[in-house]
Amino acid sequence: MRPLLPSFALPNPIKTPLFFSLLFHPSSAAASTLRRPTPLFLSFLPASFRPRSFSNSPPTMAIPPKLLSSSASIATTSSLGSNSADHGLAAKLWIKFRRELHFAMYTPFLVSLASGNLKADTFRHYIAQDAHFLKAFAHAYELAEECADDDDAKLAIADLRKAVLEELKMHNSFVLDWGIDPAKEVIATSATVKYTDFLLATASGKVEGVKGPGKLATPFERTKIAAYTIAAMTPCMRLYAFLGKELQTLVDLKDGSHPYKKWIENYSCGSFQASAFQTEDLLDKLSVSLTGEELDIIEKLYHQGMKHEAEFFYAQPLDQPTVVPFAKDHNHDGDRLVIFSDFDLTCTVVDSSAILAEIAIVTAPKSDQPQPENQIARMSSAELRNTWGLLSTQYTEEYEQCIESVLPPEKVEFNYEALCKALEQLSDFERRANTRVIESGVLKGLNLEDIKRAGERLILQDGCSNFFQKINGNDKLNSTVHVLSYCWCGDLIRSAFSSGGLGVVSVHANELTFQESISTGEIVKKVESPMDKVEAFHHILKNYKDDNKNFTVYIGDSVGDLLCLLQADVGIVIGSSSSLRTVGSRFGVSFVPLFPGVLQRQRECIEGSCSMGKSLSGTLYTVSSWSEIHALILGW
Repeated sequence: MRPLLPSFALPNPIKTPLFFSLLFHPSSAAASTLRRPTPLFLSFLPASFRPRSFSNSPPTMAIPPKLLSSSASIATTSSLGSNSADHGLAAKLWIKFRRELHFAMYTPFLVSLASGNLKADTFRHYIAQDAHFLKAFAHAYELAEECADDDDAKLAIADLRKAVLEELKMHNSFVLDWGIDPAKEVIATSATVKYTDFLLATASGKVEGVKGPGKLATPFERTKIAAYTIAAMTPCMRLYAFLGKELQTLVDLKDGSHPYKKWIENYSCGSFQASAFQTEDLLDKLSVSLTGEELDIIEKLYHQGMKHEAEFFYAQPLDQPTVVPFAKDHNHDGDRLVIFSDFDLTCTVVDSSAILAEIAIVTAPKSDQPQPENQIARMSSAELRNTWGLLSTQYTEEYEQCIESVLPPEKVEFNYEALCKALEQLSDFERRANTRVIESGVLKGLNLEDIKRAGERLILQDGCSNFFQKINGNDKLNSTVHVLSYCWCGDLIRSAFSSGGLGVVSVHANELTFQESISTGEIVKKVESPMDKVEAFHHILKNYKDDNKNFTVYIGDSVGDLLCLLQADVGIVIGSSSSLRTVGSRFGVSFVPLFPGVLQRQRECIEGSCSMGKSLSGTLYTVSSWSEIHALILGW
């Protein structure tokens, strides 16, 4: 049984606010005519099945442990979006394009630099290329200053240009410190040229849909070019300021032994941080009077700038072993990359059991509506609401009791066998819960086509589909993808992935039984518990008959994933499930944020041996989004 079932009671102010905001949103123009927005789940259903109106008291969900424990990560993402009115434009764009931040962070160059074992020749090459970039940056500021109409804006841009010129002086000191001949001309690489051409073209007014500078008739039109130029430059400033602070907290600079201490200190220092904030403030001010179309151009330029930054880092040549990305050193002929993933709240925004419940309730007959004799008998919608609520309440209470009962009184050293014994009790509980669902009859009468349509419209976590598409589309990788899920209906999962062009994903889940495309209410039980998941994990690997070496990655978010996460070479926890962390920590499992974990592994790299993974090490890596997973495994 899945730990998310509708109770349709009045909102519980403790449990429901977060999930309520996810369930209800204006999904169409028609929805705006209603007294409250259309439930998210109803957008998955055919229009003919949707009720015409809703009561004033909004339905809610009893949120069992899995969703409650995942709420922190969802709340983080949600709050950034929902409270975006509290941020300026620059802050909103930084939040929106954090995907490119992760791609920049997990480049072999930056990971090696931060860990302190980047080869000197690579750093020399980077410094030489960065000098080309900074000269273009200073010139772009100069052109922006000429276009700015406001005296305060001109002064701010002039100050920023001076800061860049000071940074160039710092680069000159790097040149001397690292034995680079300042008189030797270094040719800019294609990535550098691509970036500098983008900056200077933007500063010259060569932006798609914008007049050239010679044709700008009014000061306001020229000021727009200044705004566009700052939009293209702001990502660089914010990214370097972020990286400087991030590395300052993760790298020990006190003893002076880190070879790139000066570089990190330069971008973490107060003056550079102030310049980054000043650039963002300037972008906000220059954008105030722009139209919606012009703001779209600002967003496009900002995004291009972020992508150029990631590409610039990736273009730095490395001749050394690195832990990232996994695909870099993958041997197609001798290695197999096996990706395992949970589905509910790992890939999805909403738990699949709630979707099935919603379909059942919305398509159920009313209590006074006669049912055809030749169809499977169903409960009325009112009876279903009540039954789902009772099942949910019972599940929540018993789940919490079960989790509490399996915990040792005190934290112990990592012991996989002891953890397995404890989770056997949780497995028994999950099986009993599923049996209650079957016996209740709540899953009777669902139409297979409705389920498939719901799957096709299912909202996946940002970056999830793109990651799996890239995995499946990479001919250089010998890789397979398996989804292991408690979901009651594998057809829902297959529809969700096939709609995104991901039909090659292997789905291992329970299955509803159907008679002429109508569900009987029975479940073919395949994956009900943590023990079932880890058994399926091993069975899949055993079925590979060739001699290829398997490298396994498991991605999950709940206690049900814990054994598989530990069995994989690399176990990645997405979200911040409190029950997962409580159980894992009590049994000696360590939860390490991925980026610091990558840096530690990179420090341990030796020539010819550089691996991120080790099964049953007791260490799991935590991430905030799928873009981190993408950057780790595939890179840019």
